[in-house]
Amino acid sequence: MSMALLSFLLLALVAIVTALGMLLARNAVYSAIFLVLNFITIAVFYLLLGAPFLAVAQVAVYAGAIMVLFMFVIMLLGPATIDEKGGPIAWQRPVAVVAGLVLLGEMGYLLFGKGWAGQMGVEAATVGSPRALGIVLFREYLLPFEVTSVLLLVAMVGAIVLAWRERRRPR
Repeated sequence: MSMALLSFLLLALVAIVTALGMLLARNAVYSAIFLVLNFITIAVFYLLLGAPFLAVAQVAVYAGAIMVLFMFVIMLLGPATIDEKGGPIAWQRPVAVVAGLVLLGEMGYLLFGKGWAGQMGVEAATVGSPRALGIVLFREYLLPFEVTSVLLLVAMVGAIVLAWRERRRPR
């Protein structure tokens, strides 16, 4: 067993354990901490693939900015725990099972089918560089990028309007 395979399997185990810890944690703060650990593990995967820019972006954007926002909301609303009485909504479990089966099917196709074979020759350093990422993002995916930025802007303005209305209400 090579060192690269051993490190991949160890990181995969850490990623799975932290994802399960995030899902199963009863406290929202612990769940957010598990999510940060999972983001950092994914960043280490990017480093193993030879894409240091993506690893730094993963840590800076997700583990940094997004998690600060999550923790701010959790602390603002109070770190609530999950109540045993309120179970999942009736339609959530079947949808989760179907989504899990689709994901397993995709993984099987990529691992044992021919879906992955054509991409194995691409060097990760050329794909994960800032220049290559910018070229792909702004040439091939410009419309989805702009739609996402407008959507985030509308969500931010909506949050500000809702918070402003809430403060103007007499108590």
